[in-house]
Amino acid sequence: MDAAAPAIDRQDRAPVAGTTVAQVVGHALGALGVDTVFGLIGSGNAVATNALVAAGARYFAARHEAGATGMADGWARTTGRVGVVSVHQGPGLTNTLTALTEAVKSRTPLVVLAGETPAGARRSNFRIDQHGLVEAVGAVADRVHGPASAAADAARALRRAEVERRPVVLMLPIDLQTLPVPDGGRLLPPWSSIPATPAPRPAAVAEAAEILRDAQRPLLIGGRGAVLADAGPDIAALAARAGALLATSAVAKGLFAGDPFDLGISGGFASPVAAELIAAADVVISFGATLNHWTTRHRELIGDGTRVVQVDLDPDAIGANLPVALGIVGDTALTAQALLAQLERGGDAPAGWRTPELAPRIARGHWRHEPYAEQSTAEHIDPRTLGIALADALGGEVAVAVDSGHFQGYPSFYLDVPDARSWLFINAFQAVGLALGPAIGGAVARPDRVMVAVLGDGGAFLSLAEIETAARFGVRLLVAVYDDAAYGAEVHHFGPMGEDLAPVRFPDADLARIARAAGAAGMTVRSIADLGPLHDWLRNGSGPMVLDAKVNPAVCADWLTEAFRAG
Repeated sequence: MDAAAPAIDRQDRAPVAGTTVAQVVGHALGALGVDTVFGLIGSGNAVATNALVAAGARYFAARHEAGATGMADGWARTTGRVGVVSVHQGPGLTNTLTALTEAVKSRTPLVVLAGETPAGARRSNFRIDQHGLVEAVGAVADRVHGPASAAADAARALRRAEVERRPVVLMLPIDLQTLPVPDGGRLLPPWSSIPATPAPRPAAVAEAAEILRDAQRPLLIGGRGAVLADAGPDIAALAARAGALLATSAVAKGLFAGDPFDLGISGGFASPVAAELIAAADVVISFGATLNHWTTRHRELIGDGTRVVQVDLDPDAIGANLPVALGIVGDTALTAQALLAQLERGGDAPAGWRTPELAPRIARGHWRHEPYAEQSTAEHIDPRTLGIALADALGGEVAVAVDSGHFQGYPSFYLDVPDARSWLFINAFQAVGLALGPAIGGAVARPDRVMVAVLGDGGAFLSLAEIETAARFGVRLLVAVYDDAAYGAEVHHFGPMGEDLAPVRFPDADLARIARAAGAAGMTVRSIADLGPLHDWLRNGSGPMVLDAKVNPAVCADWLTEAFRAG
């Protein structure tokens, strides 16, 4: 999402209803367009949250603050808008931290409303250094300063999250919340002082265009920055003009959905055909991708003679992971548009390497067409067989949230999504157990389609409480659990070393039964024949369905060895 305009600029100097600081903060956010808030209520955030709801926002109560923060994260990624979550001071805020860190590393625009212990309450049980805490994980720490600035403080936090594309934690000191605001508060956000989205330098665009014209086998890679800027169509148009192939980082799958020259994910999840073609590129232009070891397969997919051009809003990201021939600081969409215009001014289009024969080869090279030795048994289904069966049942018009773990390659291989906003790859912090919250947030944002949360059994147990949240709100959510009764990555990493695996293995558990107890539908899958209830649910079901797939624990994902090279 580009940040060229405020959320609702017609409200710049509108009066805000409310008589206390807490009420003014809630009403100000509502006046600026916040219509959805997730959270968990305590004494430190109740009044502000209720005021936001009174201003027209829907409130979704989670069972844990990490789940609530993840829901706001998933909602923001899906909509392209700023997500909002409300939590209590002290432990309410500390409970958000792992999910908050994921949002920071994913550059998700969030506002976290957090109560704060009064400055004078030095011995309060809730007292911690909340500013230092959130800054330690990379979030912005801000505060409501008093009655005169309450509305502007709320507006500043919202706008800063939008412009900087990262979480802002707005502290609400308890002793200030009840103070009266005599004039009812007024919104005075300095919209005019916010810089426009930066365009690239013309000289850099001209140089990049010459590099593209000289290329024989150009490749354009879209990353998180391209998703945030909704730059997919612009990059695809540039690729068509330049004769370039397309690929994405793991977080940007779906950015070029439907393009016959889209190779899919670059890096460890790349199919053999995709990896071969990516490695053959003589020019790579990265749009908002950091070109880290995941995307380049530890640089193995970038040839020694390959010229790399990197486009990013963050100057520090350019060249951080890979030497580049040219760095361009600028918005990814604006840069792609400028490059296309430059090529068109230059006359004949570069030949590139798009041929009538290549598109069918790319299609045949999809992971689902790669042969493998079937390893399903009477008790366990092969995870690859499961992945293909889920893809066949779901089709491509779904949204997918992927948790971290040994299983995560399978949805990345087999499940297709219609666009990058439908792909929530919750792995920026590589923390197990975070994807269910974002999946619920994404389902709230798009109730018209099926959301699929793909978890391992370890991640499922870490987030079980939110199954009840999904059931309570009736969201249309499929929770597909790749259940190997273990932390599978550790099993396959340490097993060959002769380490004791007892600490990372667990008794088989009936997750379907647990789901039913929480108010969701549940099913257990040990073979393709067990998928009948899924087809019924897809046709007629409502609310969440938990699919507990007992996958063969002996199958080791191909990408895992490479993943552990990164430590």
